[in-house]
Amino acid sequence: MSRETQAAKSLRVEKIITALKRTYPDAHCELNYSNPLQLLIATILSAQCNDKQVNIVTAELFKKYHTAADFAQANPAQFESDIKRIGLYRNKAKNIQACCRKLIERHGGDVPKTMEELVELDGVGRKTANVVLGNAFNINCGVVVDTHVARLSGRLGLTRETNPEKIEQVLVKLVPRPEWTLFSHLLIWHGRRRCYARNPDCLHCELRPLCPRIGLPKLPA
Repeated sequence: MSRETQAAKSLRVEKIITALKRTYPDAHCELNYSNPLQLLIATILSAQCNDKQVNIVTAELFKKYHTAADFAQANPAQFESDIKRIGLYRNKAKNIQACCRKLIERHGGDVPKTMEELVELDGVGRKTANVVLGNAFNINCGVVVDTHVARLSGRLGLTRETNPEKIEQVLVKLVPRPEWTLFSHLLIWHGRRRCYARNPDCLHCELRPLCPRIGLPKLPA
């Protein structure tokens, strides 16, 4: 597969998507949210933190704060305390409050629907913007590249790139645009349930016939 043509790789990606859809028919964003603002806040909190921990914190957070104004006007010390279980909570608290102030000033308190406007917000990079656009608005602007997507993209031989933005540039050429958001979910679910960072379960992997297992030792005969 090292000399695989782009056309052959695209065809293999289609087969990977088919296999993962069959394996994870309910794959979706595992952050809990009920509106675009909640998803934006949850995604900012999720940086270098697992979704389960974020969901524990936001279960109470979203009962207390409902609008961008609520977050923006919160007492900073109190807001830090509200998210203290999250890693890097002080920096994230500042970013969330600054982000919400910009939402009020520039967008009437609403979450914008373009990549360009989203990445202008504090604490929001391309990855976070892709999460919000794809899941809150069903806009396929790009592919979310988190640690799971990056790891699996390498193991599957889709790219040798390690930079998230460069990985995304490769994936958007291989994956049909209507599948961009779902493709990320499929790889994330597979990374959490089968293709672990350590000791991946290759023997039982649904992608075994399609995977060159780049960077992994040979399977026993």
